[in-house]
Formats: sequence, structure tokens, C-alpha cells
Amino acid sequence: MATFKETSMGAIFQNQAAKYGEKACVSYKKDGVYTDISWNAMNRMVHTLAWYLLSIGIKKGDRVALFSDNRYEWWVCDLAILSIGAVNVPIYATNSASEAEYILSNSESKACIVGSDDHCDRVMEVRRKLSKLKTIIIIDRPKSKKAGIVTLEEAYKKGEGYKNKENFDKMLKSVKMTDIATFIYTSGTTGNPKGVMLTHSNFVSNITQIVDGIEGFLNDKDVFLSFLPLSHSLERTAGYYLPLMLGAKVAFAESFQAIQQNFNDVRPTCIISVPRLYEKVHAGILAKLSDAPPVKKALFNWAMGVARKNLPYACRMKKPGGLLGVKFAVADKIIFSKLKNALGLDRLRVAVSGGGPLSVSDAEFFIGMGLSICEGFGLTETTPVTNFNRPWMIKPGTVGPAVQDTQVKIADDGELLIKGPQVMKGYYKNAAATKEAFTKDGFFRTGDIGVIDEDGFLSITGRLKDIIVTAGGKNISPQNIENSLKGSAYIEQVAIIGDRRKYLSALVIPVFDELKKWAKKNNIQFTSNRDLIENEQVKGLIDAEIKKYTKQFARVEQIRKFRLLDAEWTQATGELTPTLKVKRKVIAEKYAKEIESMYPSNEQD
Repeated sequence: MATFKETSMGAIFQNQAAKYGEKACVSYKKDGVYTDISWNAMNRMVHTLAWYLLSIGIKKGDRVALFSDNRYEWWVCDLAILSIGAVNVPIYATNSASEAEYILSNSESKACIVGSDDHCDRVMEVRRKLSKLKTIIIIDRPKSKKAGIVTLEEAYKKGEGYKNKENFDKMLKSVKMTDIATFIYTSGTTGNPKGVMLTHSNFVSNITQIVDGIEGFLNDKDVFLSFLPLSHSLERTAGYYLPLMLGAKVAFAESFQAIQQNFNDVRPTCIISVPRLYEKVHAGILAKLSDAPPVKKALFNWAMGVARKNLPYACRMKKPGGLLGVKFAVADKIIFSKLKNALGLDRLRVAVSGGGPLSVSDAEFFIGMGLSICEGFGLTETTPVTNFNRPWMIKPGTVGPAVQDTQVKIADDGELLIKGPQVMKGYYKNAAATKEAFTKDGFFRTGDIGVIDEDGFLSITGRLKDIIVTAGGKNISPQNIENSLKGSAYIEQVAIIGDRRKYLSALVIPVFDELKKWAKKNNIQFTSNRDLIENEQVKGLIDAEIKKYTKQFARVEQIRKFRLLDAEWTQATGELTPTLKVKRKVIAEKYAKEIESMYPSNEQD
């Protein structure tokens, strides 16, 4: 097989498939068992789908949308699209029909590949409004015949019959680094999403930067578990293109709900995640501990004390010596190793956290027991990685130093500015937004507020647009306070309120499983979450937790009042973006009554 010049991920895949052949490339759950697919088998599917796309007239630069959950076919579709010089336009699997319509219309997609009947129905609902959309391909076998819809199986068969098969190599060789590879539409907490144009150079550069940064720490023997949406740049770059470049194997989780079982099935050596997973696992461990017998609790608490002392060593990937070394070995044998085995983390060498701030307490909990959690930073517009902690040099609370060939600086107003080969080409059909996104000297405006320490490690302290300016003119970043509060075993989610107000307040969603246990121990009667949040003793507990976890903040940053809510915020209910970021505007509108109740007009300052 020809060796391709590595100007795109499609070309890199071809070279890797030639190198690894029958070695497992990916793995997925089939009939209850994880089943491997080789590099060669993946490549056959990539070729036949690409031939089909060529046969229906997809040309270089044409947009092909991909509306599906995570699955190995997502890779096949992406590689087929990129290999013929077309542009992949991913749509979040959870997007509604109207959200999908906007992306399909704005991108002028000529074809759309959908994962399931449900995705297909959402596109069919708006198809008459999409004059450019000519072809819909469905990955799953539909439950009933759908007129005008091509199944992936049919596409493969038709691709096999394509006469000009040599066009695959021709098209792949014609792809230039400067060509657009994808439009990724930002999830957007306000207004319509913007189509971020990322080139082949952006992806190849960013993967090269990551590989250079890890200095051979990961290799082709590693096993990744994929569960973040591939439509998001973090999973696409770090959880898909990175292992592809390494020749590592990737197993696909069935769903986020089945993640614990899948960890035990796969026992990955590397995971890419958002902070929510680490928060959930940490909270789950502490919840189980609260029901444990006194002896087990005492042992666990002793072990965590050892873990805290081990933290400086673990952050440098070193083993402690002397008495601490002996204590850690004992703690590992009787507590940590059993915990890792139970969670399917016994082979885990590195865990990446990105897409949002990870609380220091969550990071230190895992790092101290010997699990390397490396927090990083980036945005869709930066492909996304600009900074990350290395496994042998971790500073909890920071997102690490910049990757190679990347300039990171702080503007006079505290905004983080970035320049590097991974920075986007611009926003599709939005010259005004593109111009606004860059400084005169070509730095990308991230919208994040940050500080850089003497070692070059970056800390993100908030978002410019989230900054609360109190009635007294004080600027406060809510993110830091919220992260601190989530260290409480009783606080699940929180949103700080206070813009143009006299003081800060908070909307709080408790960890109801823990709260119910606490209520039973304290003989509090309840039949629902609503009963719990209206109970005065419960309010007293949360008040004490808020005071405990915000005591380090200045007086102006203290929370004067709070309201408890009885249901978790989710993407389905509208409060979170697909990347699980809080939509502050939605929350402000949805809970306007609760917010106003915390600011009575007759209250004195």
C-alpha cells in the first residue's frame, strides 16, 4: 500500500492501517461482549463509504453532516469524508430537530449521515426546509423502510460497485494542510452556534503537539475508553485522533449510564473526560463510605491521610521513601488497589480532564492514591488543546504549561490570548465574529480569565462574560466559588447569582442520595425531594456547608442567601450545553422567581 504524505488525519490513518493491519483498532459491545475490529477491516469500510460518497457526487470542499452517538462507525464516516477532501460537519447526538436544521442549513450540507431512527426522524422533520440536502444515510438498520433513505449497508454495497476506485488515492493526495477539515458548531450558551472552521493543519498540528508533550508516555499498547461526544473537539482530537496517531486501541462505551460497567469490561489505560465523571466517581465513593462500618471508615480515612501526604510525590510520578513509603504500600494494598479494581481503574495510567474546571479536591483525591489526572485547557477554536499537565509534572488547580509552538499571554483586562498552529481559520460565513475573535496582532481572544505562574503553568479563574459586577462595583468570578462548593458531599450543582445586585446568592441542587441518608439519620420525615429542600434542618445543613466551603473567600464573595432546587440540571431540561456547561442565561430566566425572592426590595444593604 502507498505511503501517504501526512497532511491530514485521513492520510495518517492510511499509513497506520498499513503498519498495523490485523491488530485491533477499535472495540465495541456486540451481544454483550466487547468485539475488536482490525485496522484493515476499518480501512475497508472507510474505502467503500468514500467510494459511495464519490459516486453520489460529493466533491472536495462539500459538506457532509454526521449526526450520531459515539460508535466505531463515526470514525469510519469521518475518515471517509476527510479522505476525499470533503468537510465533516458533526451534530451533537442530543441536538433537537431545529438545532440540527440550523447546522445543516448554515453549513449547506449536501449529505447527512444519521446514527439511529431517532436521529433520522429529527432530520426528516425539517428536511423540506433544507434545499441543499440531497442524501440521508442511516447507520442503524431502520425498524421500518424509510423512503429516500440509504442504509450504511447499502452505501457500502454501492461503494463496492464504484468503477473509479483509484479516485480515493487521488482525492486523498490532493488534500492540502490548509484545506478545511470540519465545521464544529459551538454549543453556544447564548445565540445561534457559530461554525468553527478547522483545517487539516489544525488537527495534525495539535496531535503532533500532544504527542510531543507526552514524550512517549502513551504508545500503541494503550487502550482508551471513548465516551465523550465525538462531535466535541476534545474527544475528537484527544480521544480519537491521538490514539489513531499512536496506533492505540479505542473501546467505545455503550453510554454514559453504562460507564461503570464498561470501565470494568475494558479496564482502560487512558481516558479523556470532563470533570463531571471525576465528580460523580468521587461522590459515589464517599456515599458508599458513609454506609460502611466504623472500622472500614477509619481505615479509609487513614489511607486518605496517607494519600494527602503522598500528593507531592504522585504529582511528580515518584514513590515516597521511608515510613511514608511503607504506609503508602500498606494503604495501596488494603484500600487503593481494591478501590481501583472495583472501579475498573486498575490499569489506568493517565486520565485527562478538560472541557471545564476540575475542582482541586476531586483532582487531589485521585492523584494522592496514585491515579494521574492531568487537567488541560482548550477551546473548539483551538482544536482544542493549548495547555495540559504532564503525568510527571502535575500542579492541581492549574491546566498546565502550553504545548509546543503555542504563545499564551494575559491581556491587560486578564483575558487569556492564544496564538499557535492549532488556532482556527475563522467562523463560517461570519466575518464580523471572526474579526472580533482576534487581536490586531493575531492572538485569539479566548474569553477566559487566567494567570500564568513562574513555571509557565496556566490557571483559569473564570469567564469574562460570566464575571459578576456587584451593585458596589466589585468584579467576582463565580466559577471559583462554585467549584469550591462542589467539594461538599451534599452539593451536586450550584449557580452563583449577583450581577448588579447588592450581594451574592446561590441556587443549589443537593446530592439527594446523601441528603436522604442524612435526613434518615436525623429522623427527618420526607416523601419527596421537595419535602427535603423545604425542611429547615436541611437548609441549616446546606448553609453550614456553604460557609465551610467559602470561608477562604473575601467578604464580598460570601454567599448571603441561597435557594434549594429539587431537580438536577441537564441538557434535556435546557440548563446545560452538550458539553455540560451551565447556561447562565437560561437559569436566570427559568428561576427568576426564586432569584428575586433572595433580593427583597425592602432589604437594607
